[in-house]
Amino acid sequence: RPIGILDSGIGGLTVVSEIRALLPHEHLVYLADQSMIPYGNKDEAWIRERALLLAHWLHQEQGIKILVIACNTATAAAITALRQTLPFPVVGMEPAVKPASRVTRNRRIGILATEGTLKSARFSGLLRTFAEGMQVFTQPCIGLVEAIEQGDRERIDKLLADHVKPLLHQQVDTIVLGCTHYPLVRSHIEALAGPDITIIETGAAVAQQTRRQLLHHALKNPSDAQPSLTLFSTSSADKLRKAVERMLPHYPPATYGCARLDDNSSVTDSKASS
Repeated sequence: RPIGILDSGIGGLTVVSEIRALLPHEHLVYLADQSMIPYGNKDEAWIRERALLLAHWLHQEQGIKILVIACNTATAAAITALRQTLPFPVVGMEPAVKPASRVTRNRRIGILATEGTLKSARFSGLLRTFAEGMQVFTQPCIGLVEAIEQGDRERIDKLLADHVKPLLHQQVDTIVLGCTHYPLVRSHIEALAGPDITIIETGAAVAQQTRRQLLHHALKNPSDAQPSLTLFSTSSADKLRKAVERMLPHYPPATYGCARLDDNSSVTDSKASS
């Protein structure tokens, strides 16, 4: 049975890369909700219901054995409901406040994230738990996810300048990438921030937690299993393929498919093509 991974778009593929590196014999099924992107400006209740719908599709149609929510915003809104509903482990992700608090030298941390993540109770809880005595500066990156999905380099550069510079003005020495889309433009962020700023993302930690859950529940594939990678979009396979080609030109070969969900929130068809 495969590992299921979901996100609003192509950002979660940065997490898929980490999972593939750590668990090379696993079958992976990825679902990008491109018909509803972005999640960051949507109501928490809507995101929760949408995540439940997508998770049930992965469970019923793809037979997944574990779910990875490769989206900070969806984790904040839906992970509790997903864990209460699904009959297998659910791994989420959240901005790396705890790791940042360990590496910062001047105790000034910047967080790049979506509006939804920064407004969530889960994020507030992270700050209370791990950022005591720290100065944390948050920056909602409005429009950045859409620009990354479209591969609009000029807009990406402008938005990153608008979003990163305020953190630099606050003299942060650590910046947390609080959305899985942002590692896709990490080199741009590093160029703006300079060599003295530590950049932290969470994909590798999520892969490690996925591995721990597979081992704990005796779900890990044997070492002689032949892996597969299937990428589904709720919009169209071609849209997902083109987005991957623009932003991840060296991504490994995969089978692309379309998972359409109608207005009544039921699966109408799914198909895959190489």
